[in-house]
Amino acid sequence: MNHQITPCLWFDNQAEDAARFYTSIFKNSKLGAISRYGTEGYEFHGQEEGTAMTVAFTINGQDFVALNGGPVFKINEAVSFQIFCDNQDEIDYYWEKLTEGGKEVQCGWLKDKFGVSWQVVPTILSELMSDPSRAGRVTNAYMQMKKFDIEKLRNA
Repeated sequence: MNHQITPCLWFDNQAEDAARFYTSIFKNSKLGAISRYGTEGYEFHGQEEGTAMTVAFTINGQDFVALNGGPVFKINEAVSFQIFCDNQDEIDYYWEKLTEGGKEVQCGWLKDKFGVSWQVVPTILSELMSDPSRAGRVTNAYMQMKKFDIEKLRNA
């Protein structure tokens, strides 16, 4: 069997907006099929006719589904998506785009305007952390950061 795992993100009524937001940020991304609620089942789903039920989208080859499931469940930090960046320009780009309407957190984490948590991480971090003579200093440096600063990590 060759089935890919597809994360499904539960939203109240923002699935289509979220999918369009994410595909506008990542270069290798696209919207897929959108299914919409009809009048059938309104007493269960409570969504207006024509509202997106599911929105398929792809970011960098990874498929996702955004679901308008109502207010029952909320997205939280228990699940986050990591973006590995080769340079500071990439970190700055994703940080700026994803914090728009959201909020900065600590150690490269942020929460976007839909409540989804992201980790914007320099690819060099694993190399720096695997060096026992530097790992403590690097940890001390990044624990004081919100957005990662590659130069400060290298100099730690």
